[in-house]
Amino acid sequence: MKKHNFNAGPSILPRVAIENTAKAILDFNGIGMSILEISHRSKDFQAVIDEAVSLFKEVMNIPEGYQVLFLGGGASLQFCMVPFNMLQKKAAYLETGVWAKKAIKEAKLFGEVNVVASSSDKNFTYIPKNYQIPADADYFHITTNNTIYGTEIRKDIDSPVNLIADMSSDILSRSIDVSKYAMIYGGAQKNLGPAGATFVIVREDILGKVERQIPTMLDYRTHIKDGSMFNTPPVLPIYTIMETLRWIKAEGGLKAIEKRNIEKADLLYNAIDNSKMFVGTAEKDSRSLMNICFVMKDQYKDKEEAFMEFAKKRGMVGIKGHRSVGGFRASTYNALPIESVQALVECMNDFEKENA
Repeated sequence: MKKHNFNAGPSILPRVAIENTAKAILDFNGIGMSILEISHRSKDFQAVIDEAVSLFKEVMNIPEGYQVLFLGGGASLQFCMVPFNMLQKKAAYLETGVWAKKAIKEAKLFGEVNVVASSSDKNFTYIPKNYQIPADADYFHITTNNTIYGTEIRKDIDSPVNLIADMSSDILSRSIDVSKYAMIYGGAQKNLGPAGATFVIVREDILGKVERQIPTMLDYRTHIKDGSMFNTPPVLPIYTIMETLRWIKAEGGLKAIEKRNIEKADLLYNAIDNSKMFVGTAEKDSRSLMNICFVMKDQYKDKEEAFMEFAKKRGMVGIKGHRSVGGFRASTYNALPIESVQALVECMNDFEKENA
């Protein structure tokens, strides 16, 4: 039976990227060795990381003056690396979910943190508006997409200070103006590659401004100087990232990807909005293109488990909502075909006919 992969992360990846990675594990570039066992200092791997960086810059239209890094530690390590490198006196943060809260907690270890707005009053079901970004902040930090709650900042913010964005779960899902950001970072395990690699896109002129000493491994300048090779990088994930970026380019780039993502999201949101049984949880003007969260209406709450079983038999994978909010979550990342969304909509409609 065909599986429809709605996992929130690690998530579905382009089939061609998976297949080419599998070939490279067996024999990389015809050299008679696996990519798992070659030196990261070899010319063969240097060509991989160079192409991955080049494609990232091309696909995202990254301007001059920015560096692209591939690191370890996940976005969670960036929660402390960002303030370690950039918080001198005060930073501003927008609190839109669990990951934003974790980033705020780490930043408070390094200086004053101004939480300019929060949507915690409604369990993070909306993106705050009409807040003031303090002009004397060292930077303003946002989490663009909130996987648990299904909300997303889909427009580039005009910030009077350096704008730093955690884009772990919506990177490469839409076109953005990179020049509006001082730094963009995230874990790779959604639209970019397998778990184990972290991407950082940073404007180099914002570094070296804090007075504190920074441990070597936590200093972005270390990794820029050594081209993400100060220590052994996550070799295999970087290879898959390169393959995924090749796929994005071949598919027509971010404009084509974004168009498809909007079509997929509209299809599922329309089904939810027109349903007698299901209801969306995020406010409509804050809805994510990547993580679509919904629940049963109150009178049907007792049928949630039955729907999960029904959906499982139809090949749906990963639609259980996060444990902190319950309900359902369909993650519609780049590599998910629209046929999978159509199959989920049919599944919801058929269950509703039998049970509503």
